[in-house]
Amino acid sequence: MKKILGATTAACAAAVLSALSVPTASAASNTGTSSIPTPQGIVEMQVTADCPGTDGKCFFRTQASLLTPTGPIGLPQDTWARQTIVIRNMNRSTWQEAWYSAPAGMPRELKGANHDNVLSKAYKANSDYTVSVTYFGGGPLQRFATDGDSVQTDWRSGRPTTDGSFVVCSDIQVVFGGVNVATPKACAQTTFG
Repeated sequence: MKKILGATTAACAAAVLSALSVPTASAASNTGTSSIPTPQGIVEMQVTADCPGTDGKCFFRTQASLLTPTGPIGLPQDTWARQTIVIRNMNRSTWQEAWYSAPAGMPRELKGANHDNVLSKAYKANSDYTVSVTYFGGGPLQRFATDGDSVQTDWRSGRPTTDGSFVVCSDIQVVFGGVNVATPKACAQTTFG
């Protein structure tokens, strides 16, 4: 009996110690990628969604690039492109109050802007927030990056919510050097950390 009791006590102590040493989960983040080949390389769209806290605030980033044998680069100088970014929550009674920068690093926008021939416009709906970005001319990778944040707000209470999951989808139509292609939608979905 003493052997069984001793073994049980040791097993319980080991379980408690291992439970205490389990690391906590990191911030909730997800990345989605889509691409389409062209003669000059592969046009790629990458989307990242991150909801690090429990305050209802999430962050997103999109990056369009041309993948070449030497790595990702910006799009050629004769580029015209239109990107669509849709931000929503799986809980359809959640309002998105979003701000974004197009290109990334510019001042945050709520409605739209023109920064160095990168034109953007936001469209709000009951359960999603859409950003349309039009690029006139090519340039480095940074020119084709958009980032922002969104506060998930419950329609009924008007307070931030962490119900449902945060979803960001983006695609881009690119025209340059005789090429006219559109990537499939790249989506990232995450929950709150």
